[in-house]
Amino acid sequence: MSRSYQGVAVCVPQTVRYQRYSSHGAQYFFGTALRQLLSASGLQKSDVDGMSISSFTLAPDTGISVAEHLGIELRWLDQLILGGASGVVSLKRAARVVQNGDAEVVACMGADTCNPDSYANLMANFSDFSTFGVHAYGAGGPSAVFALATKQYMETHGVTREDFGRLCISQRQNARHNPNALLGDKELTMEAYLGARTVAEPLGLFDCVMPCAGAEAFLVMSEERARSLQLPYARIKAAEEGYNAHKDLDLPINGGWCNFREALYAEADAGPEDIQFLQSYDDYPVMVFRQLEDLGFCEYGGVVEYLEKTDLNVEGAGLAHNTSGGQLSSGQAGFAGGFLGVTEGLRQLTGQVLGCQIADARIGMVSGFGMVNYDRGLCSAAVILEAGESS
Repeated sequence: MSRSYQGVAVCVPQTVRYQRYSSHGAQYFFGTALRQLLSASGLQKSDVDGMSISSFTLAPDTGISVAEHLGIELRWLDQLILGGASGVVSLKRAARVVQNGDAEVVACMGADTCNPDSYANLMANFSDFSTFGVHAYGAGGPSAVFALATKQYMETHGVTREDFGRLCISQRQNARHNPNALLGDKELTMEAYLGARTVAEPLGLFDCVMPCAGAEAFLVMSEERARSLQLPYARIKAAEEGYNAHKDLDLPINGGWCNFREALYAEADAGPEDIQFLQSYDDYPVMVFRQLEDLGFCEYGGVVEYLEKTDLNVEGAGLAHNTSGGQLSSGQAGFAGGFLGVTEGLRQLTGQVLGCQIADARIGMVSGFGMVNYDRGLCSAAVILEAGESS
């Protein structure tokens, strides 16, 4: 059976500007995102007949509550709770919906609010596993989990904090071009990175994403409709998702992308050497290292050597990486963080960048990772996108 996404357009990348804290609820950010999608596309609210949303802070409301709140009548609705994999999976599933005729225009949106109470409540009630299996021992929250993963990686491959620091500094340099990056105007030096306060050994402050409020969104429709609206768009060359990878390992050493990497490249008829940019899910630097390995950009344990010879800067000649600055410099607006790579990839491929444009961008990859319990993430996804005819 063909897995082609032929005839599907992904377009109109939108960001609702990030805020460190907000008194607005998640509904506000979904509403703002939809308004921006309609304004940028020229569509009417009645044209949107499909919706895919993700949010940590929407409860007790649900996706159908958002539809009611926004006054949309839908033929198809999906609500994804897949953490940082949600953006890629939302794109993948919405494309199939358009292909199959279940909806003509799908609004894909990730949105969350942030205030001290909302974040504390999220961490305290993330899952029964964390509540009963971790908090009872005085640990909890993602930093404790990724501190263990980072320490394991350092001990296994001889990686130093300076090696992670070079990645963080590279992303901060990309963030200088992005007006939405909350830390984009703050230079990061190695001295500042190493001297920052410890959060959870060996993680320092700049190894950890900063929670914030905001939204990311895009539209999925047919190529024919995108062209009729004169919208620049991207196509899906290949997309894969996987769950609960390496369930038999006590402590996984990768994130699960290796399980579908070969199928992804075969489907796209491309390899790592063809990819011009990678928008990776960067809640912590160790996960970027794992994605570079798992997705075949370098050998296992070879990330440091790869970074020494590969320019990750958006203006460089190597693999442009997290061209918006990623979450480590932009902030993590909850589920919007999983959509950030998709919207930034679309901007690069359609010439609608907020910051710096990759020269002649034609093909790129977005990868996602999410829903982390004590020792592992449970969701992995990746998509390879190419510029459409009108881009």
